Amino acid sequence: MKQLQTQQQGALWVFTAYVLWGFMPIYWKSLHHVSSGEILVNRIIWAFLLTVLAILIMGQGKKLFIDFQALWKTQKQFWSLCAASFLVTINWFTYIWSVNHDFIVQASLGYYINPLVSVLLGIIFLKEALNRNQKAAFVLAAVGVTILTIHYGVFPWISFVLAFTFALYGLIKKHIKLDATRGLAIETAFTVPIALLAYGWIFSTGDAVIMDTDPLTVVLLILTGIATALPLVFFAKGVPSIPLYVTGFLQYIAPTMMLIIGVAIYGESFGKFEWLSFAFIWIALLVFTVPEILRYVRNKRALIRLQKQESSHQS
Repeated sequence: MKQLQTQQQGALWVFTAYVLWGFMPIYWKSLHHVSSGEILVNRIIWAFLLTVLAILIMGQGKKLFIDFQALWKTQKQFWSLCAASFLVTINWFTYIWSVNHDFIVQASLGYYINPLVSVLLGIIFLKEALNRNQKAAFVLAAVGVTILTIHYGVFPWISFVLAFTFALYGLIKKHIKLDATRGLAIETAFTVPIALLAYGWIFSTGDAVIMDTDPLTVVLLILTGIATALPLVFFAKGVPSIPLYVTGFLQYIAPTMMLIIGVAIYGESFGKFEWLSFAFIWIALLVFTVPEILRYVRNKRALIRLQKQESSHQS
């Protein structure tokens, strides 16, 4: 009973994280009059400052220092996290730019194909093998992307930059064990110096909106730090206590919300070619996800039966 409650609470935390990520296009659209570069540097700077402040308030300043020391002693992990920091920064910039230039549908496609890209990276870097369902999913997704490419006349680079940068980020983070909040502080610390230099340049050119705008815009720019940190903390809090298949299903909440927001609220085009392309990708995700869920459930049941048998033998 207690385990069930823990799983339900974990699922709620993860669900909330994905819903917050799903609503992000509305947040970035509210800052459409600010350049994507200025939004990005604010997001980095305020995410760092607010995260460090939260760590200090929680009395974890010493732990943050210990984490940094441990990383520095393991140079491979230190520079891997540095690379992850720059990858997620590219991801952030591409996402903000795509939303504020009316490419929300392409952005949602990127996060739909992200799980498939993660599997592809597993094959390349971890020497993992594809099963039959995964191969079929890749073929279906490739057909969907090809349809969209032919329709647009250009390769949907936004989708692939978002998918590959986030998948590579996830691959690196998989091998670095850090508390979510303290890890975010260290990650953003790598890019803060560059963000400050970039903001200095924006100020020198007279293009800095923050100094000559309404109070609401200033508040929204500052809150980009919370908008960055909060879903990550919720996700990190919930994901260890729920089965992998639950996370697998929940991860499609954010791109689905983004797609609906892009089409229904901001009037982005979604005609018959988009429907056809996304249909192939949605089927690919079903072919990819459902067998994994069934396999997990079968293994879980087999494990429970084995534990019961061992318990009965012991008694």
